[in-house]
Amino acid sequence: MISDLRLQQFRSYSDASYEFGPGVNIIVGPNGSGKTNLLEAILVLARGGSYRVNDLDLLQFGATWFRLDAHMPPADSLRTVKLASEPRQVKSYELDGRTYHRLTAQHIVPIVLFEPNHLQLLHGSPQLRRDYLDDILEQTNPGFSSFRRNYRRILAQRNALLKRPNTPSAQELFPWNLRLSELGATITRARAELCVQLAERFTDIYTQISQARTTVSIAYLPKFQLEAYESQLLSKLENHVREDAQRGFTAYGPHREDFVVMFDGRPADEFASRGETRTAILALKIIELQLLEQVRDQTPLLLLDDVFSELDGARRRALTRFLQTYQTFLTTTDADVVVKHFTDSTIIPLTRQQG
Repeated sequence: MISDLRLQQFRSYSDASYEFGPGVNIIVGPNGSGKTNLLEAILVLARGGSYRVNDLDLLQFGATWFRLDAHMPPADSLRTVKLASEPRQVKSYELDGRTYHRLTAQHIVPIVLFEPNHLQLLHGSPQLRRDYLDDILEQTNPGFSSFRRNYRRILAQRNALLKRPNTPSAQELFPWNLRLSELGATITRARAELCVQLAERFTDIYTQISQARTTVSIAYLPKFQLEAYESQLLSKLENHVREDAQRGFTAYGPHREDFVVMFDGRPADEFASRGETRTAILALKIIELQLLEQVRDQTPLLLLDDVFSELDGARRRALTRFLQTYQTFLTTTDADVVVKHFTDSTIIPLTRQQG
């Protein structure tokens, strides 16, 4: 668990310190008081970066450095994240007195974030769903973050060639096509396997929350057969160079794929009600917690950014039941809505002047 946190020149905080309880921590304050920024600081400490912006945007306005300090897992040890933008951008992590410039998988603290954009997961852009899977895989699959980063780099380089005035030759594109196919197959297979793991628990958790007899399922939708993904994607890339050049981007690969959630055999984005959608997303977040705990053999932290009030009474009670064993950080503008569900909680009040 995180027992304390100090923020210096981070986002809206000049210099502030907080102490946290082992259970539910309710961060309450008006809009603009820095609630989301506080959660973001915890995420940066746990995973090394923000889910919203790049590193320089985390600096307080006009500042040239920020620093975060917290006692957190493993073993309530001191962890520090520092960023300096001058004379050159340098980011470092200090764990138990040792300095690192990148967090490895073993250094990342498992964490689950549930924020308002996730409520659009089933109905919104496929990019939201791809990011959802990839963010879980970065915490559960050693090396996945490297595959994801390298795929993006190779894709950007191939797209840059496609945007040239003259269509690139097959020889020029071959090394990029080959590497994109190899990385794409690795990413797609990992996503498909994760969807299988999610599906194994989905109906049971959904039923516990909704008390409805609805069969829900989740399935990844690859563009090619999993067992032959590399060769089939490579063939598609090689045979559609002219079309890709006309578009100015690569039209095939895991960056164009999606997954689907079904309610009684019907697509959720077409048939699920607002309540069913929220219940499904809540179930997926609970499964995410369980998977992380299982794979990492460590209890994850849970961040709930202004979503508790979006749930009705039954779903709040369901969420409360599942949160008993997790240290949770929950933001709200109305503590009264939350406190009655968590009798043993820590209240952290913020004022507008702090954020």
